[in-house]
This record gives sequence, structure tokens and C-alpha cells, in this order.
Amino acid sequence: MARLLPALRRVAGQRSGPQPPLRRALRYALATFLAIAGVGHFTATETFLAQVPAWMPFEREVVLVSGVVELVLAAVVALASARRTLVALVVVGFLHVVLPGNIAQWVEGVDAFGLDTDRARLLRLVVGHPLLVLWALAAGDVWPMPRSARSAEVGGQRDQQVPD
Repeated sequence: MARLLPALRRVAGQRSGPQPPLRRALRYALATFLAIAGVGHFTATETFLAQVPAWMPFEREVVLVSGVVELVLAAVVALASARRTLVALVVVGFLHVVLPGNIAQWVEGVDAFGLDTDRARLLRLVVGHPLLVLWALAAGDVWPMPRSARSAEVGGQRDQQVPD
């Protein structure tokens, strides 16, 4: 555990310098995707309700709150470039929080978002979710580690220190 905390501080720390153009494009595209999804929670609430598991209370409120969270994440992804790694990890956490809704849609056989077969719903789970996670990690310079960050490593540690 003592080794894990410094490593997490380095990973979530501030990135120096500009982000490579492809990574920056991925970050802005992710922000756009999150913004569109966030707005969708308010303009197509009934469709998003299909993803709320039957056991979840306050279904409508869950949809609306998750829409607000996605809109906030979209803004932070677009604007917080210095903390893009931490933001990417938060986005990945959010994707995992909403994953039970995607699983429920598949298990319960609910049609929504054009996913009208079990195969389509399962494909979104086994392909779509991992791709979203990888997209967020790439947009935040978490994985794969950019060449500039790899070359900055000295003795297994980054030459940049993150303040406590």
C-alpha cells in the first residue's frame, strides 16, 4: 500500500506541456460525446429510462442526475487539460457506475437506442464498454502512456513531482 499511493499521485498528477494533437482530438471528441449523451438524458428521458435496472429506485431521478453528471464531465474533460489524467480516471469510474444499467438492458431484453436484439445489447457490453474505457484512458494520457511521458521517466519515476 505504501508504494501504491505515490504511484497514484503520479498518475493523477498534473501533466506538463501541451497534449499531442491526436490525444487532444480524442479528449475533445470524448467531451462532445459526453455532452450529447448528457443532453439526451433530458431530451429523450424515456429512452434512457430503459437502461435503469428494475431494482433501482427513483428511476427518473437517476436518469436526470446521470445526465447532469455527464454534462459536468463533458465540461471538465474539455477544459481541465492540466488534470486530464485524473479526469480520465473519473470518467472511467463513471462508465463503470452506469455499467449495471447496460447489463440490465441486456438481461431484461429492453429495446432502446436501436439495440433491439440480445446480440446487439451484448455486443455493446463486450465491445462498446471496453472501447469507451480505452477512449477515456487514451484521451487522458493514461494508456497507452504517451511517448513523451515514457521518455521523461528516470529510474522508474517521472521527473515531475506532484505536490502532496
